Amino acid sequence: MNFDLDAYANQLAANARRAGLALGAVDAEQRSRVIARIGELLRESKSELIAQNKIDLINAEESGLAPALIKRLMLDDSRIDAMARSMDDIAHQPDPVGAIIESKTRADGLKIDRVRVPIGSVLFVYESRPNVTVDAAAICLRSGNAVILRGGKEAFESNKALGAIVQRAVRESGLDPNSVQIVETIDRALLPMLLKLDTLIDVAIPRGGHSLIRVVVDEATMPVLKHFDGNCHIYIDRNALDENKIIDVIANAKTSYPGGAVCNAVEHLLFHRDVANKLIVPVCDALRNSGVEIRGDEATRRMYPDALLMSDEDWSTEYLAFIVGIKVVDSIDDAINHINQFGSHHTDAILSTDERAIDSFVKRVDSASIMINASTRLADGGEYGLGAEIGISTDKLHARGPMGAADMCTYKWIVRGNGHLRH
Repeated sequence: MNFDLDAYANQLAANARRAGLALGAVDAEQRSRVIARIGELLRESKSELIAQNKIDLINAEESGLAPALIKRLMLDDSRIDAMARSMDDIAHQPDPVGAIIESKTRADGLKIDRVRVPIGSVLFVYESRPNVTVDAAAICLRSGNAVILRGGKEAFESNKALGAIVQRAVRESGLDPNSVQIVETIDRALLPMLLKLDTLIDVAIPRGGHSLIRVVVDEATMPVLKHFDGNCHIYIDRNALDENKIIDVIANAKTSYPGGAVCNAVEHLLFHRDVANKLIVPVCDALRNSGVEIRGDEATRRMYPDALLMSDEDWSTEYLAFIVGIKVVDSIDDAINHINQFGSHHTDAILSTDERAIDSFVKRVDSASIMINASTRLADGGEYGLGAEIGISTDKLHARGPMGAADMCTYKWIVRGNGHLRH
């Protein structure tokens, strides 16, 4: 299919602007029905979805995509069921649109409310996992936003099939069909064009690899809510949990997803010197038994000689693989300083029984999610009760961490008077 890319970009953006203005006034019940219908159609369309996904899987293998990324791309019965359950969860969530954030009435009777409203029109750019297509569509519908979905070429056929399901549900509901638009080309030249249409698109949200996010940040003329690297840490304090719990938490944080190719997998472990001699060997043995490559500083390698020597670049690296880097630190202050210097402000954890140490870590580590005696893999919209997430923001404005429907809203002030004047 041949496109005039510039005309197509402007059409997508103009459609999203009109649909967003209309969608913000649609009642919550109607938007809930659309999302629930998406779930029904997912359950009814399993065989078709799996067939289209198989095309993507074959293409991915032929193009040499990494095995861990191919696993992220795959759709099967259980994953489609999980997507449908996510639609059910989002459909039954309290509607954020119109929620009063705060309300006050002045002595002269002037009533001032701060009320949640949709952002408007969203450009969502993403890679790999096709479930993100329906998650993003549902979250935008729940929050009253129109969305342009531009997925990666590796999931093009899967995304088209999922997009057709979403658009069918939207049409059946009587909503503007352009409330959810699926980009119908993988031509890379389209994205910079869309990113220049700030008068029509209110916000861009990239979700994917570092290079994709860097392109969006560099090219966009509208605000960007970005999810940069997931260089997550676990600090094992001098007053740590018992050994078995430590091993279980770390193993879960590194190996609970195939290949470790997720943003909330732990990438680096920081052991307090007082417990390093006791814990590094059993932790490393457990990780190696699961296929994890161990890298370490000199102190770690003295205790665990099979560890490879860390390079300077390792400390700031998000591996997205079964690799973990280990450092021995002299104090919790050293751990906190290391995380704030090299981390990505995504998710960092402390394993400790010392409430003073925990309090210091919570207050001083500059990350969107802080885990206390828990796996970093719990940093997830579903785990936080959001139903799903459109991304995990490593920014500070306006949303941070897993972003659900409420995070896809801004607010406006509603002021009610009775002939009130300013004096």
